[in-house]
Formats: sequence, structure tokens, C-alpha cells
Amino acid sequence: MALKVWLEIMQQAAAGSGALLLAALKQAQVTVARRHDGDGDGDGDGDGAGIVLFAEADAALLHALPALCRHASVLAIAACGQALSCAQQRAVLAAGALDVLLWPAGSADAGQVLARLQRWQAVAQLLASNAVRGALVGGSAVWTALLHQVVEMAAFSQASILITGETGTGKDLLAQLVHRLGNCSGDFTILDCTTLSPELAGSELFGHERGAFTGAAGARDGAFALADGGVLFLDEVGELPLPLQAQLLRAIQERKYKRVGGNTWQPTQFRLVCATNRELEREVARGAFRADLYYRIAGWRCRTPPLRERQDDILPLARHFLAELAQQAPPPLDAAVREYLLLRDYPGNVRELRQTVTRIWHRHCGPGPITIGALPPEERLQAPPWPDRHFEAAVRRALAQGCKLSHITRCAADMAIRLVLAEEHGNNQRAAARLGVTDRALQIRRKTAACAAQVPAAPMPAAPPPR
Repeated sequence: MALKVWLEIMQQAAAGSGALLLAALKQAQVTVARRHDGDGDGDGDGDGAGIVLFAEADAALLHALPALCRHASVLAIAACGQALSCAQQRAVLAAGALDVLLWPAGSADAGQVLARLQRWQAVAQLLASNAVRGALVGGSAVWTALLHQVVEMAAFSQASILITGETGTGKDLLAQLVHRLGNCSGDFTILDCTTLSPELAGSELFGHERGAFTGAAGARDGAFALADGGVLFLDEVGELPLPLQAQLLRAIQERKYKRVGGNTWQPTQFRLVCATNRELEREVARGAFRADLYYRIAGWRCRTPPLRERQDDILPLARHFLAELAQQAPPPLDAAVREYLLLRDYPGNVRELRQTVTRIWHRHCGPGPITIGALPPEERLQAPPWPDRHFEAAVRRALAQGCKLSHITRCAADMAIRLVLAEEHGNNQRAAARLGVTDRALQIRRKTAACAAQVPAAPMPAAPPPR
């Protein structure tokens, strides 16, 4: 697929590098276009990849970047004579850019840009594939960011991966995704470390020869042999006792092992993925987990967010589970049922949400939407009032950052408008009805917000004439 990118030059001082970059991209057959001017409502299909060229990381740039990066993978390029400080580069990343390049004034390195655009396009295609979206449901910012990282590490590296997070957050699904995207020729082998007893651990890990111990009537392959050429997933690795950790470390380091009762070293090649709900750094500090093993398994680390941090995904997940149960298009959810699902606590995270939806599904009957009568009797509790503790926490965080009442009020209103417009697929009339305002008032509010978000940009440079 051909590369397509938009180019935004934020300051006139960067126009010289912009002209050189534009010419180089066109020579590499990259389609360069103006960014689609949106109104920030979130109802578009996204702007793909973009490049923001600037000469100074000033307040205007940092204010404009979040809107530019909301629906696009953005590469920020500082084309200035004086290098940005580390703090300035971190600020640009915090504003939403995926990477920052530093170029001397009047220069351009198209190779740097092309490499990143090609990687981001490949990751975006994988994220949109059935292999990802069919099994890992959710569009919240925190979940999407996690999937982006996991997909990139799975497809473009062979590093060992440590997945941490609370129980029921989908650690096993991410491990399976690593196997699907990692171009592995072997199987996905799961070893639950909570089931390993000291007496049989060696056999489970390394296999055994016939007669190695009482009851060993025949030779048997262990997890290291079964995972050869594939992925070895050590679930709840934090539960391993220290003696087993030592055995595991040597096999991982040397990529060979001996069967119990055997004398021959057996080679094995696999990708290691581990998961735990423990804080392994804390376990290392108190001596319950070997530091050398921790650094061996944590070549790259990610954390699955609890469901309370991705509440935007509750209803999409519920519909996904209903579709699996119905084996067809699921029935819609009544407003009271949606409210119940959104306001309920889920200590067991996504696993508990699945169980809740399953109980509701089995009580539902007949055509039409799932109604409040399908809720289990013991769970027909009055929904907690709103504003709830999550809203209170958000306001408290804003106040701690020095935000004034007017700013908090405006941000809450803008967020409500953006979310409703996204849910109504950009339909202004339906969004206005849900917000309790007139169609005209919402149009004016959107136009005002769009104008406020506009930052003057330098004109698109013309490509220099060929020499």
C-alpha cells in the first residue's frame, strides 16, 4: 500500500526544511496532502499519519499538537539550529507525537521519515486486522495505546515479554496475540506456574525419560520441547518458588535443557512470554524473586489496565460477549441495562464483566432489547448516583494541576460534545437532543471550538525546481 501523509508547518522558520522534505517524499512516491480540517468531534475516520515541522517548541505548538495527534500518528520534526532540550522533547511527546527528530535548519533526512512512516503503517494495518480486532475488543485511549505497543513488539522483535496486571484483564489474550503476529512456526505452549509442584516441576518443564521416576512408564516432552519454534507462555510466573526459578533461568539463558533422567542436552528455540499479577520489582526487592531471572524475562514489559481505567470499553465488550453467546447479531441493551453495566464495579475486571453479561443473557428471552428484568434479582440494586467517584477523581486531579473552574467546565462540555457526536456518528441533530440543547446552539459551539483550535500554519512550501 502506498504511503500517504499530511505535512503541517507550524512556523515560517521551518519552511526551508519543509520544501526539501516535500521534494524528497514526492521522489520516494509518498503522497503528501493537506491535513483534513476537522472540528475535533471525533466523528471522522482518522487522518492516518502526519508530520509536524516546527522551529521552536513554544506554547502555541504544544497547544496545537493534541488536536493534530488525536486521530493520527504524528512525527514531530524540529528544524532549527539549536537542539531541543530533553525536557522540550518530552513535552512534545506528552502532547501526542510518537517521535521527535532534530534537524539542523535548512536540512532534511527523508530516510528517517520514511522508516517511521513505513513502520507505523504496518502497525496500523495489523491493528485493523481481524487477528487483533476480532479477539481484543476496545477503543479506549489506554487500550489502543497498549495494543499499539504489543503489536509492534510482537511483529518487529523477538524480545521476551513480561505482561503484568490485575487478574481478569486479558494478559493471556495478549500472549496469544504475540504468537499470532510473531511469524512463529511452532505452537503456543502454556504452562501455569501455580500448578507446578516441586516434585513434578522438572518433568513439566523439561520432560523425562522412561523410568526416570516411579510411574514414568514412557518418555515425555516438557514445555521447553513443546514450545520449540513457537511461544512459551509462563502464566503467573511470580508464583514460582526460588528453586524452580534457578532451574528456569539456566534453561532460558542457554536455550538447552536435559530431560529428567537423561544425559543429553536438548536444544530449543522459542519466544518467552510471561504474565503475573504480582509487582515483580517488589518481589525482587524482598528476595522472593530472582533479579537475574526478572531481567531475563522482562526484555520488554507492558501492563494491562484494569477495567476501571477503560470504562469506554465496557459497552463494546458487553456487546462482543453477547454476540458470542447469541452466535449472531446481539440484541440491543435497554438504557437501564446500559446504565447498570456502566456504573457497576468490576473487581474481577473483564472476566467479571463477561460473567455478568452471561447471567443477563441467560435471563433474557424473546425478541427486542435486553431489559432491566434480565438483571439477576440480587443485582437489581439502585444505580449509584452521578457524579460518581471517577468524576470526583478527575476534578480533583484538574484542581491539583491548577485548573480554574471555567477551564474545567469548558473541558467537560467539550468532552461531552465530542463523545456524543462520536456515538451518533456526527449527526448534529441527534447529538443536540441527547445533550439537551438546540441544534443551532450545538452547531455554534462546534464552530467556536474549531476556530479556537486553529493555529496559524506556514504555507505549504513549493518543491524546489529540479537541478
